[in-house]
Amino acid sequence: MDNISNTVKKIPKSGIRKFFELTIGMDDIISLGVGEPDFVTPWHIREACIRSLEEGYTMYTSNYGLLELREAISEYTKDYGVVYSPESEILITVGVSEGFDLAIRAIVNPGDEVIIPEPWYET
Repeated sequence: MDNISNTVKKIPKSGIRKFFELTIGMDDIISLGVGEPDFVTPWHIREACIRSLEEGYTMYTSNYGLLELREAISEYTKDYGVVYSPESEILITVGVSEGFDLAIRAIVNPGDEVIIPEPWYET
């Protein structure tokens, strides 16, 4: 622990991660804490992932996410009466915590008050 910065040492453990650790291996509990479903990823999705790896598609994408995915999302949202530009209004993140963090950082300044209703989920 001597090699770890004091800032990192002061970061409290994530409450949701503690809960997640408690529920591992419990068949009668469905944990929604880390956003994982209670079913196995469908085969056609796993197969597409395997095919991508076999074809060498292992490089980093744009920081915005794959343009093709953003275009597909843009098309999908049109069914709900909203139009977003895949080039400038859609951003792909690895999860809701990252997305939420980016959204808050984009609109909140130091010293601003943020009200969070309960219940809320610790990230």
